[in-house]
Amino acid sequence: MVQATPLLLVLFLTLGAQGLAVKKCKMTGQWKNDLGSNMTIYEVKENGDFTGKYLTKVSVSPEKIKESPLVGSQQLPYVSKPTFGFTVHWDFSDSITVFTGQCFVDNYGKEVLKTMWLLRSHSEDLENDWKATR
Repeated sequence: MVQATPLLLVLFLTLGAQGLAVKKCKMTGQWKNDLGSNMTIYEVKENGDFTGKYLTKVSVSPEKIKESPLVGSQQLPYVSKPTFGFTVHWDFSDSITVFTGQCFVDNYGKEVLKTMWLLRSHSEDLENDWKATR
């Protein structure tokens, strides 16, 4: 019984240490935002580059919304909460959106992307350039 105590303590410390490990945030897979838009990120390459597709649920374009391609890059894979950026070339409008953000893991182990975006629409002339960016 005396020898079992150290073994149980070592076993507990080993198993308990696994719970303390930092979970890496992985960008690959399907994502859905609070407005219902869907994004899929394919494989993230060793250098951090990735591609994917984005289907927005919100648009001011009169055209039918279509799934659109995206290209981006993230910090290298050894970073547990990588920053990233990607560009979406909308297939149904004359605009492009750039996103930048960071991937986090919440207290429940769920991966969360926090982003900001900037949308640029086509402008016919320099005088109206000011209203082409949102």
